[in-house]
Order: sequence, then structure tokens, then C-alpha cells
Amino acid sequence: MEDKLGVREFQDLIKEEFFHKDSGRGLARTFVWFSEEVGELARAIRYADKKAQGEEFADVLAWLCTLANLAGIDLEEEGRAKYGKGCPRCGSKPCKCKEAFK
Repeated sequence: MEDKLGVREFQDLIKEEFFHKDSGRGLARTFVWFSEEVGELARAIRYADKKAQGEEFADVLAWLCTLANLAGIDLEEEGRAKYGKGCPRCGSKPCKCKEAFK
């Protein structure tokens, strides 16, 4: 059976593997790489390419972890603090915000 990785474990894995390279690039230039990956994910979604979607979601998550590592942010801690008690706007779990989508 495969070990499951939580957010913190995945962020640590990415840091261990890539931080030595990422820190030389810096936060601003790394954000450009992240943005490119988001664009690739958008393309995979647009063309309903499930295989590419899986790969691009993984890449976006990895680059988000890289950005957080460079900024000294623990994604699991921040995510739990902001979303762990329900919707940050209405406080409900699940969210009951009224949103207008057109």
C-alpha cells in the first residue's frame, strides 16, 4: 500500500528535492514558472485532457509548494487557520454564501 502524503509532507518533499535550485531563482522568478504551469493546467482543462490535467494539477501543486517554501509559509498551517473552521466569509461548513454566477 502506498504511503499518503499530507500537505506538509508534500511541501517538505518538494523543499528537499528542489530548494537548492529554487532559492537561487528567487520568489519573483519562481512565480513566473508557477504562472506558466497554471496556464498549462488551463489548457488541459479547456481541452478536457484528463491525463494532462492530472500532471498539470501535480505541477501546479509542486510550484505552489515551492513558492511557499521560498516565502517561509507552511501551507498546511495557513490553510487550516484560514479554512479549518468553515468558510472564511460566512463561517458555515459547508459554505452558504450567496454568489451570483452569470
